[in-house]
Order: sequence, then structure tokens, then C-alpha cells
Amino acid sequence: MAWLQAVRNYIEPAMIFPVITLLLLTLFFIYYKKVSQPPTGTLEWVEKALIKPKLTFLPVRRPMEKRDAAPLAAITAVFLFLALFQLGDTEAPQSFHHFSKEDRQITIELDTAEELSAIMFYTGLWTGHYKLELSADGLVWHEQINPEDESAQQDDKKAAPSPAMNQPYAHLFKWRNADLNPDNPKVKYIRLTASNPPMELGEVALYGEDGKMIPLSRIWCKDAPELFDEQELVPDKATYMNSMYFDEIYHGRTAFEHLRGIYPYEVTHPPLGKEIIAVSISIFGMTPFGWRFIGAVFGVAMLIVMYIFIKNLFGKTSVAVCGTMLFGVDFMRFVQTRIATIDTYGVFFILLSFYFMYRFISTDIHAPYRKTVISLGLSGLFFGIGCASKWIVIYAGAGLAVLYATRLITLGRSYDKEGLYGYRSYVIKTLLCSALFFIVVPAVIYYLSYIPYGLARDMSISGGMLTDEKFYGSEGVGIFWDNQLYMYRYHSKLIAEHPYSSWWYQWITDARPILYFNSYDGGMRSSFSAFGNPVVWWGGFIAMIIMAARVVRKRDGKALLILIGYLTQLVPWLGISRIVFIYHYFPSTLFLVLAIAHLFNTILESSHSWRKASVYAYTAASSIVFIMFYPGLTGVYVPQWYFRYLLKWIPQAWPM
Repeated sequence: MAWLQAVRNYIEPAMIFPVITLLLLTLFFIYYKKVSQPPTGTLEWVEKALIKPKLTFLPVRRPMEKRDAAPLAAITAVFLFLALFQLGDTEAPQSFHHFSKEDRQITIELDTAEELSAIMFYTGLWTGHYKLELSADGLVWHEQINPEDESAQQDDKKAAPSPAMNQPYAHLFKWRNADLNPDNPKVKYIRLTASNPPMELGEVALYGEDGKMIPLSRIWCKDAPELFDEQELVPDKATYMNSMYFDEIYHGRTAFEHLRGIYPYEVTHPPLGKEIIAVSISIFGMTPFGWRFIGAVFGVAMLIVMYIFIKNLFGKTSVAVCGTMLFGVDFMRFVQTRIATIDTYGVFFILLSFYFMYRFISTDIHAPYRKTVISLGLSGLFFGIGCASKWIVIYAGAGLAVLYATRLITLGRSYDKEGLYGYRSYVIKTLLCSALFFIVVPAVIYYLSYIPYGLARDMSISGGMLTDEKFYGSEGVGIFWDNQLYMYRYHSKLIAEHPYSSWWYQWITDARPILYFNSYDGGMRSSFSAFGNPVVWWGGFIAMIIMAARVVRKRDGKALLILIGYLTQLVPWLGISRIVFIYHYFPSTLFLVLAIAHLFNTILESSHSWRKASVYAYTAASSIVFIMFYPGLTGVYVPQWYFRYLLKWIPQAWPM
């Protein structure tokens, strides 16, 4: 029967794992419901039935303790090792030959004629192609074209030849192979001509008829010695370890351009995130490790902030440890922070801004004003830094504003209840400080993040600060304002397609990962994708529904904070029609983890004998799934059957 065969074709062996996961999650939430309800007839049950709770944020009286040092240090050490392990090569070609309009051609000479089997090259800045010509005598030259285009050339004499050495924007700072004609005779001379100077090329490797790299002693290139000065860095093939992938070609490249004072190619996001990447490159060089290092460190720093946040919220070391572990083993955090893109910095500063806003809204009514205003100021500071990194942080601003207003309203009620005076004065001072912290300071940070743009326009710098009056005048403001308009138009009118794009409802269900890298070597496969740990994402969404219920039924202030944070990062994407990806859900995962931590806290506050076992089992399950998927998150080579039989949980949707 055709329908039966179709079903059999759809079913994969790995589908057993999501079934088991959903079953265990169901048991966990059934258990949570049981322990979260007070026994019938008890005083707690009577109070719940008769007394309507009021919305409140309990004062922060749960600071870090000495006993938190060891688990936090252990978590940090483990995930720092995992973040940096096989992050990328620490070496890559650093000297580039610069092709200019006046000097756009070079010639490479071999000591004896050789039949070339391959040419590998490392691309640098700027786009175009290199006209590749081979000659046996230096007089008659044979241009190389893409072999796939030969039939097209025969059918259409007017069609332009496809160059053998391309350097498009999607393949910068990558090792590439030239497309050689299959019938080339032995050659002694190789000539490269840049199509669209300026262009830069990092290294060239020539392979003889035996498939081995021709040694440097047989090569002469007085025109461009930079192309043969780092031959020891030539890899066997291009991988994520030695080349850029996905949006690194934008953000990593732009970071390098900032360092070199070049007006950036990528201007679709604010500059600060790429300037942070530039700091890493300035330390470790323009290498895969260099452009990825600082993002990986920020990813681990998120765990430290998350631990402190959870400890402040619930006061239990066990909850802080388990909640932070969930965030640590989430696939999205792990993969996304190991790639040189700017999402990491936006998410990191969202987390910090919400943490300090919580410190503000939960400050005791009798606390000194200075204590209140410091937390508020830090929330505004990190909000401003985040906005200058990526616009997704602006969404967080809406959530911060709701929490801020809630604080002022509930504080007014507390003043009335306790018969205190000075509420109006407090509100006026706080509003003035808020204007400074959330408007003036972010605006200054945002504008100053454009300093590299000014430097690229030959404006002057002194003492680490741009001092040229043009930067603060009409010319600098014009550069700044034009970029804001361009970013808005770009993101609001972007029309594009991508095989791994997804919609918000696919993020919630973890249904459409984005494949970043994929390579086969015989029966082995190296691959990794960005998506979520199902134990964290599926359980976290259910936990978020419970947060909404707690807000309505119990006026739970902590649940409200978590729910607002989640919704302000998700809701803006619901009506967006442009192409989006699952990594846009990254900020929401912060609050999925906090929601699960809230459940953990409720369970541990119960008197049930299995309370600790259930929390630890949930944490262990998420960690086991992380270990299971580790090859699919890092590019470690494993047999192809491993992906099909263990990782392909959702056929046709997960690129495993």
C-alpha cells in the first residue's frame, strides 16, 4: 500500500527519543502540579481559597553566599573549556597581497613545467574574481573557467565565462579551490588578474600531478611574495575550523574593517557588537579563534550572570545550580556564542538589564535612595550598550518599562499602606534619573559606537576619543542618521528566501533548526546547527504557561517578570513578514530557563519526598541530551549513522 510505504519512509529510528522526552516531561509536570497544590483541608489550602493575593516583589535578601563559589566556579570552568575546545584554528594567513587598479596582475613561475591538479587559495577583503591563466612558455595563455559552464559556453557564444577563482562576499576569509580545466597541459607560468580592485588575497597553494603541494623552493613570485610566505598554514580542505561560515562573513569581516579603518561593508546593524569582536581580533589576530573567542567568553559570562540572577530570585543554591546548568546545556546558547555574530552581545546585555531591573523593582521600600538608583542606572547602562550592539535589545526596553511602571505603582500603594510621606518626591527624582539612564546615556553610547565610521571618513582621534568636530557636526550626524534609515528600510523591506528560515511557532516547538556547517568525509560527517535543547525549550514553554497562570491566580511578581521578559522578546516577531531564523528566539531562552527555575523552586519548597530527585533528574536529562547532540553542535566527525539513528528526531525538519 502506497500510504503505508509513505509512512515507513517518514519514520526514522531517532523518533523514539522525542516520544520518550515528551513522556518524561509529562510526568514531570504532573508531579509539579501535585506538589504545588496544598493538601485539601490544610491551613494553606484555606488561605488560598479565601485570601486574594496581591502583586508583590519581595525585597532582595538572597545574596550570593560562600557555598555558591564552588559550584559556580565548576560550571564556569566546564563550560569555558567546552566553549573554547575546537573553537577554531589559532593561525591563519595574516599577510595579504593587495591588488590595486595600478597593480592588478601578478605572475607566478615554476622552476619546471608541471601539470597542476589543484590550486587552493585563501580569500581576503573585498569581492570580485581573479582571472586565472596558465601558460607553458609565458607567451600563449589559457584562461581557466568553471568546468560546469563549458557546455553553456558551447551553446551560447555570447555568455561570459565563469571565472575559476571567485571571491564573492559569501566566501571571504575562507580556503577555496580554483576550478581548473580538465585538459590542461603542463604549465610553467600562472597569471592572476584581479577583476575589481581593490582586492586582497592571503595565500595560494599549488598542487602537482601527484596531488602533493608543490614546495616553495620550486616557486618564484616576485610580484606577490605574500602569497607564498605562510605555506605551512595550508589545510587539507576548508572546514569551519579554518574558514568563516554563516554570518561571520558579515560581522567578523566588519570587525576587521573597523581595525583597519575601512568603511564597513555590513551596516545593517549598529556597530558596537562588531567592535567587541574587533577587540578579540586585535588580541588573537584575524583567525577563526580570534574572531570567535570573545563571543564564546560572553557565552560563559551569561552563565555567571544567570546563576547570580536565579540565586537572587529564589535564594537556593540548588535552584541556581540546576537552572544555570539548563542554560549551559541549551544548544542555542552553546552554538550561537561560538560563532562570530552579534546576537551573543545583545542577549548578554538583555540579561544584565533585566537582572538590574529586578534589583530595582525588588528593593525594600525603606532602603536608601542611592541603593535604588544604582540598580536602575546599571539597568539603563546595559540597555544602552545592548541597543548599540543589536536592535533586538529595544524589544527588551518595552519589558523593562512595564516592570519599571509596575514598581512605581506598587510602591505608591506601599507608601499609602505604611503611612509614609515623600512618594511624589521619590517619583520625580526617579523619573529624572530614568531619563538620564534610559535615554541620555544610551543615546550617547549609541552615537559614540559610530566612531569607526568617522575614522573611516578620515576624521581624527585623540586620547581614545574622536575629537574631530566633523563627527559631532552635520557630517557625522549625517553618517549616523543615514545609517539608521538604511537599517530600518533594510529590515522592514527585506525580501529573501533561505532553506532554513522559520517562523515564530516553529521556534516554540523547536521544529526548524538552521544548519550552519555540513561536511562529509567517506562515511563520516561533520555538522552543526543552531536550535534548542528539547528538554529546555519544550519544558520551558510549558513552564511559561504556568508563569502566566501564576500571575493571574497568585499575583506572583517573579512570574510576572519572567513572563514579561519572554513576551517582549517573542511578540514583536509575530507580525514580521521578512525572513527570520530560529536564532531570533535566543533572547527568549533566557526566560524559558528562569521559568523552569521557578518551577524547581516551588518543588523544592514542598515537603514531598521526591522533590530533589525530580529537579536533579530534569537537569540530568537535559545534560544527557546535550551530550548526545554534542557532535551535532560542534562539527566533531562521527559516522553518518549517528545522525540518522540518534539525532534526527523530527524527519524532514531537522537537518541531521
